[in-house]
Amino acid sequence: MTREAVLNSAVLMGLFIFPLWAWVVDEPFLITLATKTVILALAGVGLNIALGMGGLVSLGHAAFFGIGGYAMGVLASHAQSYDPILQSPILIEGTRSMPIIWLVAILTSGLAALAIGALSLRTSGVYFIMITLAFGQMLFFFAISWPAYGGEDGLSIYVRSEFPGLNTLDPIQFYAIAYVILAGVLLFAFRLRQSPFGLALNAARQSASRVMTVGMSPYRLQLVAFTLSGMITGLAGALFADLNRFVSPTMFSWQTSGEIMVFIIIGGVGRLFGPVIGAVLFVILEHVLGGISDYWLIYLGVLLLFIVLFARGGVIGTLVGRQASHD
Repeated sequence: MTREAVLNSAVLMGLFIFPLWAWVVDEPFLITLATKTVILALAGVGLNIALGMGGLVSLGHAAFFGIGGYAMGVLASHAQSYDPILQSPILIEGTRSMPIIWLVAILTSGLAALAIGALSLRTSGVYFIMITLAFGQMLFFFAISWPAYGGEDGLSIYVRSEFPGLNTLDPIQFYAIAYVILAGVLLFAFRLRQSPFGLALNAARQSASRVMTVGMSPYRLQLVAFTLSGMITGLAGALFADLNRFVSPTMFSWQTSGEIMVFIIIGGVGRLFGPVIGAVLFVILEHVLGGISDYWLIYLGVLLLFIVLFARGGVIGTLVGRQASHD
């Protein structure tokens, strides 16, 4: 077993043990903090498929995070008000069922990622970055001007979604749901990376022209990766909205896209557990330094600057050295 695999196992075990300890000592706030960490890590894992595997620097992934959040918010708000979303020509009602909400969030964010990716991937470099940012800001301003669901003030949800056989109001049980989903998505990302598709995507990232010479389309490979990335990020958005029982246009903001990218840069771009470690450090800094100063982001900026200048492989690269990022 490589050093990176050992580190990954330790992180996964730590995320399993810490909330159990918090539950034993009756600290529900720490469990909620851990849940937030896991959900943000899930969003980072989604972006890492596009960024780390496909080399696609997207500043608009908050679009999918927000779509997933609003999918949950719209369905849950109609369920709590007993007001159908649509009555004609077919009846569409709200729901509190987590599996249904997740499915809707994944499908809607996936369709959006497919459409946005189909247009954005016709560009490259800084133009790709700017067009993804533009799409995210378009959805941000659309959410602000959507009074039916709170507009600029956002939408509060007074009920917690339900999962069969579990009490989702119990913080430790809600955490268990998020943790299992994160573990499953990490396994999916690992298998995807080792698959023929993942190998072809990695080749397209390194040399698109060589991939074209063997009869494969870099555009299609990157579009599939971008769509999968958006679907996972949308699922994270639905979980995040359910955790807070609140959705707002800030879920679409470019700052949210930047934060998700920061997780990856801190942990290590292209590393399987890079977004997880990045999210853990981000939440720790936010909780510890945020209680000391309102300007804690300055310290985050210093950390990010140090990593970019002196530790290009992120925390994982610094700890395990220049091993392959596929461990």
